[in-house]
Amino acid sequence: MNALTPLGMVSELPSENQTNETLLAEAAEDQKDYFVERDGMKFAGMHLLVDLWGAENLGDPAHIDTALREAAVVAGATILHSHFHHFSPNGGVSGVVVLAESHISIHTWPERDFAAVDIFMCGACDPYLSIPVLQAAFSPARTDVGEQRRGRVS
Repeated sequence: MNALTPLGMVSELPSENQTNETLLAEAAEDQKDYFVERDGMKFAGMHLLVDLWGAENLGDPAHIDTALREAAVVAGATILHSHFHHFSPNGGVSGVVVLAESHISIHTWPERDFAAVDIFMCGACDPYLSIPVLQAAFSPARTDVGEQRRGRVS
């Protein structure tokens, strides 16, 4: 991970959801099916496309890292690591929080007060719980949310 540090902000701190007990339970459940069943449909996971318009704090990688980590924990996800790149002192930020259950990524355009956030989670996580955290962190005037059920089986 040290090779990535010069490219941007890298955080290897696990979430509090990732305890030794959790890791041992996951090892014992390697064969468990983490697909989701909802409304009579079985699928790999929920993918939310969240557009934040009129948003603030879009040029601060540390603020963005904190917000996305909180959004992951609130949704019940397990954080593995995160990486953010700040394009210039006044530019946007692109980054990802990698989760055991998938990821949360962001691309920001501070000059347009806009951020595009992807939240993809499988298993028992609820990505919709992340949205109020994002709204509190970035104070958007408008939030647009699209939903995609990925890997539909039935």
